[in-house]
Amino acid sequence: MTSTQGNTAIEVRAVAQFIEEQSHIEADRYAFAYRITLLNTGDVTAQLLGRHWIISDAQGHIQEVEGSGVVGQQPVLRPGESFEYTSGCTIATPVGTMKGSYQFVNEDGRPFDVPIPEFTLAMPRILH
Repeated sequence: MTSTQGNTAIEVRAVAQFIEEQSHIEADRYAFAYRITLLNTGDVTAQLLGRHWIISDAQGHIQEVEGSGVVGQQPVLRPGESFEYTSGCTIATPVGTMKGSYQFVNEDGRPFDVPIPEFTLAMPRILH
């Protein structure tokens, strides 16, 4: 998904993976890691300031996570540059989803949001 603001364009890519060794299925705790790549496809430098996640499980329970930066960083992305990080979450069902937005500011000081497209969290062999 790409969001544009003037000449600023940030592409978001997400890949999720079930982490069996950190999950406790008998206790309804399913752990997932997700890798996010942010790519500045525009021609204006932008800095990531914060994030807002909406994490849903298959029972309709929703967790919202907001905060500054990602993994303790507020990266600056010049045109053509990318930033990649890995983080994780736990949910109470073997299937769920994540979506949200990143808050950025461009080099002129104008804030803009970048949507994070919804992606699936799924234990292997659960979905067909």
